[in-house]
Amino acid sequence: MAVLIDLVLLAMLALTALRVIFLKDLFTVVMLFSIYSFLSAAIFVSLDAVDVAFTEAAVGAGISTVLMLATLAMTGRTEKESEHSSLLPLIVVFVTGAALVYGTLDMPPFGAPDNPIHEHVAPRYIEESPKEVGLPNMVTSVLASYRGFDTLGETVVVFAAMIGVITLLGVRRIGRQEEAETTGFIAHEVLRTVAKLVIPLIVLFALYVQFHGDFGPGGGFQAGVIAAAAIILYALVFGLSPALQVVAPKFLMLLAPFGVLLYASVGVYSMLQGGNFLDYNQLAADPIAGQHYGIIIIELGVGITVFAVMLSIFYAFASQVEGANIK
Repeated sequence: MAVLIDLVLLAMLALTALRVIFLKDLFTVVMLFSIYSFLSAAIFVSLDAVDVAFTEAAVGAGISTVLMLATLAMTGRTEKESEHSSLLPLIVVFVTGAALVYGTLDMPPFGAPDNPIHEHVAPRYIEESPKEVGLPNMVTSVLASYRGFDTLGETVVVFAAMIGVITLLGVRRIGRQEEAETTGFIAHEVLRTVAKLVIPLIVLFALYVQFHGDFGPGGGFQAGVIAAAAIILYALVFGLSPALQVVAPKFLMLLAPFGVLLYASVGVYSMLQGGNFLDYNQLAADPIAGQHYGIIIIELGVGITVFAVMLSIFYAFASQVEGANIK
């Protein structure tokens, strides 16, 4: 039954991707990409990769869709006809695809127990992480402790993405006349009332995901995206200008680097205590307690940075349509 579900989801995924190729309406393309991300998240759930599914649903089907729609508002929803022949790109795609398929021919069968990863890496984490890290969620143990350097690098990359977007676009102020014309869904009382009820629950859920990632699916990245989605929903319903007053862009500019520095400070403190960079065992007399403290702090840093970055990027795109430059 599980195999049948995987095959059905994979077939739907392939059909969605093929349909995108032949569409010229970019709004429909964005919606199909959102469906594609949702189907990917469902496949990850079917494969018991719940943490990855969580991230794919929040980022791919959630905020990415909003950002692409904001981009369409600036560029238009219809794809222009290409003046060049599509034969060469088609040949490049086929050659590249054939090379990728050829490269997978000598890979071991999917899920086989004698795969190399199941011989040393996976058993090492499964057997030793409860004793070395002490967290029920092994994914958090791997990402936040064993792969702490990698996760720090990913956080820096997210921060760099914000710098690039803000440098290119900036955040624009809404004029008074424009503010009066773009105050969200003024006439939709039901929508505004429901949003007032839902937004606090989204923020509460983000806090749960942030501080429950040690025990279940979640963590700083997912929590930051969910918290940013709450403010984005506020901006979509009540207008961009009120959202800019609730969470100011300048505050986000300070918050994003603070999260990165908070993460890195754990590594610096570990070194000052005589250990290696990001050696959480140095944070407390009991190494397991030190692991818990370190993971909580660095996950908080990730959540803060991701929240600030996602919201800043949304502000940058959305404000281009509605405002004048901030000085």
